[in-house]
Amino acid sequence: MSKDFFSKEEFQERWKKVRNSMKKFEIELLMVISPTNINYLIGTPAKGYQEFEVLLFSINSDPSVMFTRRSELEMMKDYSLADEVFGWGGQESEDPIDALKKLMLEKKLLNKRIGIEIPHYYLHPLEYKKIIDMLGDSIVHDSTNLIGDIKLIKSKTELDYVRKASDIADKSFKAGLNKITSGITEREVSAAIHNEMFINGGDIPSSPMNFLTGHRSMYAHGEPTDRKLQIGDFMHLQFGSHYRRYCCTIGRNICLGTPTKKMIEIFDVTKEAGDACIAAMGPGREVKAAHEAAVSVIKSAGMDKYRLHMTGYAVGIAFPPTWVEPLIVDGSSNRTFEKGMVIAVEPPIFSYDDKIGVRLIDNVIITDDGVEVLSKTSRELHII
Repeated sequence: MSKDFFSKEEFQERWKKVRNSMKKFEIELLMVISPTNINYLIGTPAKGYQEFEVLLFSINSDPSVMFTRRSELEMMKDYSLADEVFGWGGQESEDPIDALKKLMLEKKLLNKRIGIEIPHYYLHPLEYKKIIDMLGDSIVHDSTNLIGDIKLIKSKTELDYVRKASDIADKSFKAGLNKITSGITEREVSAAIHNEMFINGGDIPSSPMNFLTGHRSMYAHGEPTDRKLQIGDFMHLQFGSHYRRYCCTIGRNICLGTPTKKMIEIFDVTKEAGDACIAAMGPGREVKAAHEAAVSVIKSAGMDKYRLHMTGYAVGIAFPPTWVEPLIVDGSSNRTFEKGMVIAVEPPIFSYDDKIGVRLIDNVIITDDGVEVLSKTSRELHII
């Protein structure tokens, strides 16, 4: 399980990095709520993130304390590196924050200098308010991205898992492509892709597939439906494959029959924008510059009003409902790319005027001197 996917030495190195960051912000106790970050620190197999859970991680060698719902307790004990595991709820209802307060009082943790994650998901506003009321002035730092910033740089083993996820994505896309024919439904194509993912060792996706065909391709996001494919359909297909919870995404464009001139035009601009973005990436290079390279291509083609999505973002460990890490490739970024980052490049164009949407996505690893494009699937328009 998760705790066995990495060596003990690699986990210890992660703990060291997180504690160094805690020291920088004078944090004595870190409340880790995001399941990706809990997984990063102790390995977690269960999907207990559906309800409140938190890892209490100390600046020193005090035991790491995992607090989760009672139904996850035994699995967490067996398959994570938590020193102690406590549960709330179970046979009778129980307020998790009231139970957390009792535990923190017992462990003498309420008087610590506390950093807390406030993730976009996984923490209900009412539970957040109760935590804030409980901790008061003990909270000294918003630590939402403290671990997220650290895990942007992947280890060799992590990158091997990302490459495996990419290989699964390539095989799964091919299975879907081979299924496409007139009269088949979007849902049937999706089923072929998911079947191939699981057969090849993939995990459950952390976000639903986007598969939009015909006039629906103009929409940015949409799950597969019962719509039957027809000759002349343009389509965009995006999904993420996962291996040991490490994600790699892929997005490709397909035409069933001969594409129109407008389809080719919009596709070519999108591909050129993605190529320009990738060419501008590398260690020490500005994230914003890569975004601007893609935008420049789209603007020059007179299609900027159809640029309705971010240019890219970092990916890594992923749990539902998202695979996005805390690095966005856009004009507001002040970051530079670093060796070991994994970035999804996807500057798409969605033309409501033409009822055509193009979404071409590749993940790249930032290397010593440039990038490694992960997918081996052709970036050209796939014509069937």
